[in-house]
Amino acid sequence: MSESDPRPPRGGPSEGTEPDEPGATGRGSGAPAGQDPATEQRPGLGTGYARPGGPGVRWGDASDEEAPRSWAGAPFGGHVPASSPTTEAPAGQYPPGDGADYGWGRTPAAGGSSSSGSSSGPSSGPSSRGMTATPPGGFAADPGAGWGGAPAPDPHTGSAPDPDDTRPGFLDRVRSGGRDGAGAVGRTGLILVALVALVAGLIGGAIAGSLASGGSTSGTSLATSDSAGDPLPPPPAGSVEAIAATVLPSTVQILGAAGEGSGVVISPDGLIMTNNHVLAAGRGSGLQAVFSDGRVAPVTLVGAAPAADIAVVRASGMSGLQPAVLGDSDRLRQGQAVLAVGSPLGLQGTVTTGIVSAVQRPVAAGGSSSGADSTIDAIQTDAAINPGNSGGPLADSAGHVIGVNTAIASVPSGGGSGQEGGSIGLGFAIPVNQARRIATELVQTGRATQAIIGVQLANGGPRGATVANVTPGSPAATAGIAAGDLVTKVDNRVIEDANALVAAIQSSAPNQVVTLTVTSTGAAPRPVPVTLGSRVIGGR
Repeated sequence: MSESDPRPPRGGPSEGTEPDEPGATGRGSGAPAGQDPATEQRPGLGTGYARPGGPGVRWGDASDEEAPRSWAGAPFGGHVPASSPTTEAPAGQYPPGDGADYGWGRTPAAGGSSSSGSSSGPSSGPSSRGMTATPPGGFAADPGAGWGGAPAPDPHTGSAPDPDDTRPGFLDRVRSGGRDGAGAVGRTGLILVALVALVAGLIGGAIAGSLASGGSTSGTSLATSDSAGDPLPPPPAGSVEAIAATVLPSTVQILGAAGEGSGVVISPDGLIMTNNHVLAAGRGSGLQAVFSDGRVAPVTLVGAAPAADIAVVRASGMSGLQPAVLGDSDRLRQGQAVLAVGSPLGLQGTVTTGIVSAVQRPVAAGGSSSGADSTIDAIQTDAAINPGNSGGPLADSAGHVIGVNTAIASVPSGGGSGQEGGSIGLGFAIPVNQARRIATELVQTGRATQAIIGVQLANGGPRGATVANVTPGSPAATAGIAAGDLVTKVDNRVIEDANALVAAIQSSAPNQVVTLTVTSTGAAPRPVPVTLGSRVIGGR
């Protein structure tokens, strides 16, 4: 701070000292050793409070930067030392003042002095006190230094002041060292703070109310929007919403005394395709179909093919149903988005999403519990499938059914109970091309067939399927395949083991010609065309 700086020295507790310790400044005594705190001006902290019995607290400086100035040009909180001479302000100018008057009081004449509590000098008129009628941009000067009130007795002598004199300004009273200052700050400051808080609260409430009502005085924040009641726009093609809207009306819940499952509507008059193992839920009391519109109807068996885990039932007395659109499972690609719909754990109309994790995955389906060979060439998906999803649709992004949800891989639950847990992201579905062919046969002919080649396969061995025995007169025998041959491909599909060969053959149609890649002992691999035979695997 330069010597010409009109501000008093700043104060504050020194690092490592408490405010009330000797030698500390700012808080506490605020006076250096050897000085009376009650008679010394001390830098305040800007709190607006005064220590009882001590000097009033002024608006202290906050930094070494230039202090903010009043309308008169004097720094807020600044004052002129008592020994400093002051001069009369030129006519028509607002005098610098001493900070106590904010320039609204008086300026002693040349040779006079100014103190924090009173002043002396000529008092013949505004000119002699350095006042103008109205400061530029300020308030009119009045006997109360802009704050009103009658002249008060001199606090030091107790004598009445000159009637023509004015009452000390607000900061003069603050600087009166605890006599009038503390009361001025306490009473006037608290009143001002209360008024400001009240006005701020009213303004804030009005703004908040305006924002909550959208800038309108009518309505509340709980009012409905202008678009309430408008129909929702149609979902984008290919979105989960669009797929679900297409597939849900064609999905049913199948309930029985022993459990539940799901199914796919394949005709408007109530034909439903499902898994063969779902029929076990109706043991003892039959089955019911619950449709997406809430209608319920009893179902009767049309036909079942346990080895393929496919069955067809009919809901009695139904009409106007929405059949599912069946897609082409031969055109599936790994990574393609799919959606599973069904009633897992009895929760009707549940929709889950995922992708095609793999195709042509050999899986033993639920029909194996009856002793029938039910290895299927499954679609693997990570869409969540749980007990109750069986028989429900797996759909592509066009809403076409491309598979029948059939099985899940799971791990045993804890506690050694042996019970399996729910979905772990490994679900399997029967390709719809295989399911559609069998369901069509069951409806049209009352029986279902499956392709065969007439061989028995050995377990283990090298990569591929090793032929253990060949049935005389079978398609394999006719093609020249012998025991001990190793089948490594069916058309362009690599055969990893015996299950892969079974799944590849059974997913094909009877009488279809396939080419096997066969390796005989000591010979090079050779292609072998085979016309597949058939066997009956189910009926009414």
